[in-house]
Amino acid sequence: MASLKKLLSDSVVYGLSSIVGRFLNYLLFPVYTYHISAASGGYGVVTEVYAYTALLLVVLTFGMETTYFYYSNREGMDRRQVFSTSLGAVGAVSALFVALVMLFIGPVSAFMGYSDHPEYIRAMACVVALDAFQAILFARLRQEGRPWKFFALKMAFIVISMALNLFVFLVAPHWSHLPWMAWYDEANNVKYIFYINLFCSAVVTLGFVKELKDFRLSLFSTELLKQMLRYAWPLLLFGIVGIFNQVADKMLLPRLLPGDEGHVQLGIYGACIKLAMIMALITQAFRYAYEPFVFGGQKDKQSKETQAQATKYFIMFTLLAFLAVMCYIDVLQYLMGADYREALPAVPIVMMAEILMGIYFNLSFWYKLNGQTWWGAVMSSIGCAVLVAVNIAFVPRIGYMACAWGGLAGYGVCVLMSYFIGQRKNPVPYPVGTIAAYFLLALALYAASALVHIESLPLRLTYNTLLLLVYVAAVMWGERALVQRIVNKIPHR
Repeated sequence: MASLKKLLSDSVVYGLSSIVGRFLNYLLFPVYTYHISAASGGYGVVTEVYAYTALLLVVLTFGMETTYFYYSNREGMDRRQVFSTSLGAVGAVSALFVALVMLFIGPVSAFMGYSDHPEYIRAMACVVALDAFQAILFARLRQEGRPWKFFALKMAFIVISMALNLFVFLVAPHWSHLPWMAWYDEANNVKYIFYINLFCSAVVTLGFVKELKDFRLSLFSTELLKQMLRYAWPLLLFGIVGIFNQVADKMLLPRLLPGDEGHVQLGIYGACIKLAMIMALITQAFRYAYEPFVFGGQKDKQSKETQAQATKYFIMFTLLAFLAVMCYIDVLQYLMGADYREALPAVPIVMMAEILMGIYFNLSFWYKLNGQTWWGAVMSSIGCAVLVAVNIAFVPRIGYMACAWGGLAGYGVCVLMSYFIGQRKNPVPYPVGTIAAYFLLALALYAASALVHIESLPLRLTYNTLLLLVYVAAVMWGERALVQRIVNKIPHR
């Protein structure tokens, strides 16, 4: 129970940095969609470039984040040497990447379809290199149990980014006539999104001065790096395939539709699935606390039972988030400009895909703890093949809806494979019946919301709130023993 308390407390702090940060970032989401028209395809450009950035971040960290946790918790390992070796390797690869992009910026930008705007590629190459370098630094904060500095740095990025974006999109257009605003180009305001990201990433890097002082080139070990790479290379493949599962639709969509239609549809789809990103927030917050928790307690005899319970709780809360978003979608839709709202039917599908991705992450520890990380690469590759096949087959017919269904199918396959293979290799007593009951209840309540049409918005919201409370009541009844323990710990006067 103490372990679960530690996991919960860390998840809350890490979650604050993600959830509060993303919530504040949502304030920018309406700014973008109300000031960048869907027809221009500008938001599609942002969505596509960030998709490539996410993929490149996995390549540049090449599994060293998880590998750092694994080796830091091995007996007899010098944690300072593990840190210096990990940071040195990722830093060197990131620096080489930036140098190559700058050297070959012409062909690189032409290949990506941005020969008229190489500045997008330059800026984002620097961003992804800094983010890769920071990944090891943030991992050290997590490994050392320092969630508050983690929170402070993440929030610094968000606050500065918000301030600069609000200035560029809300203030600058009204001040563009002033002499000192000659740099501002309203016709190409998309580029400022990338420039601001670069500036904020650079500022956050400065916040790691203390950790960077602990880096010692003399502690960099080639022999240790070889060992770490043997552990990490399957994670790299796993990571590439895993992130490709998340971004493949955004990379394929502009190439599977003719002309500018691809970027237009991608912008609409990319805007609407922002509403589904609460699942990514919960999964990320859980992962930040869960990885060091599991690796640090891998010798604990109760760890399997704890993993099973933690997975159940994760699914309970993500299903609650799913219902909350879908019950109030009639209000949440106003976060975006009217010309982006046509993709709202994709939101529940994408949210379910995000839940399956989180479950897949929870199920993945059997091969990470056993050092058989190549299993992750195999299963994710199969899931990715399913996703790509669905996109190629159906995007030309039904557009961005194929992207949503492809993600759901790909992650569904991954979950099934990881569960059945994992139960043979390293069985964990997951409460499958209880989890299935929560899933069926959530889907039934969603159907009750979607199929019952109520014209009055206040009445519709009241009806949906009652459905949400039914789920909460059912979960509290199903977990009444846990609820009772929590109630008993509340001080009574």
